Amino acid sequence: MNKETLVEELSKLTVLEMAELKTALEEKWGVKAAAAAPVAMMAAPAAGAGEVAEESTDFEVTLAEAPTDKKIAIIKVVRELTGLGLKEAKELVEGAPKVVKDSAPKAEAHEMKKKLEDAGGKATLKGL
Repeated sequence: MNKETLVEELSKLTVLEMAELKTALEEKWGVKAAAAAPVAMMAAPAAGAGEVAEESTDFEVTLAEAPTDKKIAIIKVVRELTGLGLKEAKELVEGAPKVVKDSAPKAEAHEMKKKLEDAGGKATLKGL
């Protein structure tokens, strides 16, 4: 098998298959992940970073910033979104940046972010 054929075949692997290949090569050759990293890096551009981002179906919603003059409105939204009591919601908002929801489906996460931003806060989403 020539190099071009090998590269072509490796490019067809999914991220999960690539991880399994890395583990199998580590076991076969008796090396650590650092030594096998070039193999994973070689195929990573072919897999494309866009595929990894598209696989995220759940997101972590974080209140990144809560301006002082908007805290009351943001606290109300946090209570609505999380079901927290007034004291807990106030502590979350005052302690920003804080995670509002550990895991939410994409649509729900975007809706939560919009509500927090409409109230005057700054929110971020992180794909899981």
